[in-house]
Amino acid sequence: MLYYAEPVARLITALNKLPGVGPKTAQRLAFYLLNASGEEARDLAMAILDCKETVCRCKECGNLTDRDPCRLCSDAARDHTVICVVEDPKDVVALEKTREYKGLYHVLHGAISPIDGIGPDQLTIRQLLERVVRKPVQELIIATNPDVEGEATALYLAKLIKPAGIKVTRIAYGIPVGGDLDYADELTLARALEGRREIG
Repeated sequence: MLYYAEPVARLITALNKLPGVGPKTAQRLAFYLLNASGEEARDLAMAILDCKETVCRCKECGNLTDRDPCRLCSDAARDHTVICVVEDPKDVVALEKTREYKGLYHVLHGAISPIDGIGPDQLTIRQLLERVVRKPVQELIIATNPDVEGEATALYLAKLIKPAGIKVTRIAYGIPVGGDLDYADELTLARALEGRREIG
């Protein structure tokens, strides 16, 4: 990037590493930030640093939080006998927006994908098993994405959990196969939750 001053080139390179940000978008963002006030640039930098320093995974559910246990796990008004298993923290947000689900969550941080070298040990499956043994869980709702990896993960979890006498259900297919939960609208997600079915 000989066209730019070295600090600008470094900023463009850094922004280009973000997911979904190509070279042109990185350049546009860099020039936006250069034209922003010093206060705006500092606010952005401080927000990023604050997230990196204060946000962690909840030891109970694995969701991203600034306190441990997270607000959802510590909420006595939620149904602690039902756990909804999702792949990513953004899926928790998507399901919460429906305002239909009142139980707890468990975030796997991915899905089983042998092609990508991701097996059960790379996910928070062990922590989930420990939770269902410790807590009076009656139902496990599996809300992994409706793709090959999500289905494989759902079947794997059902085989592990069902022998413990816990009801295992899968959200219904209002969500298109191959789609991600965070792209589904609230109504589709609400209907998928309502129409969940038992696995196995």
